[in-house]
Amino acid sequence: MIQTDPSPRTLLPADRRDLLVRFQTVRAQTEALAAPLAPEDQVVQSMPDTSPTKWHLAHVTWFFERFLLEEIAGAAPFDARYTYLFNSYYETVGPRHARPQRGLLSRPSCAEVLDYRAHVTERLGRFIETADDHQWRQAAPLLELGLHHEQQHQELILMDIKHVFSMNPLLPEYQKRPVHAVAGSTPMGMASFAGGLVEIGHAGTGFAFDNEQPRHRQWLEPFRLADRLTSCGEYLDFIEADGYRRPEFWLSDGWAIVQAQEWQAPLYWRRTEAGWRVFTLHGEQPMDPAEPVVHVSYYEADAFAKWAGKRLPTEAEWEIASAGLPLTGNFAGARLYQPTPARGAGLRQMFGDAWEWTASPYSPYPGFAPPAGAVGEYNGKFMSSQMVLRGGAAVTPEHHIRPSYRNFFPPSARWCFGGIRLAEGV
Repeated sequence: MIQTDPSPRTLLPADRRDLLVRFQTVRAQTEALAAPLAPEDQVVQSMPDTSPTKWHLAHVTWFFERFLLEEIAGAAPFDARYTYLFNSYYETVGPRHARPQRGLLSRPSCAEVLDYRAHVTERLGRFIETADDHQWRQAAPLLELGLHHEQQHQELILMDIKHVFSMNPLLPEYQKRPVHAVAGSTPMGMASFAGGLVEIGHAGTGFAFDNEQPRHRQWLEPFRLADRLTSCGEYLDFIEADGYRRPEFWLSDGWAIVQAQEWQAPLYWRRTEAGWRVFTLHGEQPMDPAEPVVHVSYYEADAFAKWAGKRLPTEAEWEIASAGLPLTGNFAGARLYQPTPARGAGLRQMFGDAWEWTASPYSPYPGFAPPAGAVGEYNGKFMSSQMVLRGGAAVTPEHHIRPSYRNFFPPSARWCFGGIRLAEGV
């Protein structure tokens, strides 16, 4: 029998082997999301808040190259010009191409970006296998951060291409609508929580972003939380009650936007003679009254809650309510990419389906300190004028979420998959 030497991968310690497999898996998942798109689709930027698919593919690659291959492995960049083109907001690294002009980057081509991805994936895979202990201690936390960073951009790819396609009069499909069980709407109930002195924030040894820490105590009054997300049918009742024309429900800034931008319904809703239709990643579909409403801003969520005689939960209330629940739900892995009606009983849809707007401004936890260096710009610099969302959505990678995860967007943002869960005091 011929004896062969074991491959470097089989000799790797378990932690390196696990990260290598996850790295290759995440990279492949990103490319699978882009695969249904033509090159012409991947270069369009439909508004300043979105980015072309091609840019996402290149930016996450630049992140790995810049912070691991260049800074730790000492490798030369694949193309020095990419540092300027694909830096997002890292001022410490240097100047960058303006975000609203990413759609003007017809070059490098999609094929060249995929070559760039393949080069960095291969180089970083070899680095994981061969790095010495000192290099690995530096690299492992950054590699973990880079994996979660790329998963964030997987969600952004779906969010952004949905907006791009919605601007096309042909209303193209990202994918055919998958066949799934149809469920009717169930009555909304309220789950009660005692409140008291609680702890929130990340606990344990698993990965968390810096903005989820440190874990700290907070006082909560007793409260109740809706046992499911607000449905499209319930939101339609708000529309038909002239909710968009009654200033008493709106914050001042929200009311100004409603008038200036003439909002009359959630983003992607269109009124027709045959009824409301909603644009999805499966093209335009009839509005399903039982599905959770999404693509509402914080202002719309807050106005709806006031109209309903309720309020939005704080992020601490949401986190305490989610404690102990299984991390299961309608995530991107289901490939539905659209919220589905609530099923069963009890507290449902806490994870997946729709990001849930909270009443909490995005601000640092007590004792928060950003990491040193350029990665310290990842979260901390945005802790102003934004609101927290919790729970993940139908476009969120399922292995990316946890109860302490803090997403954040400006209160006017509607292209994210923001939805509504009502709350009230006891």
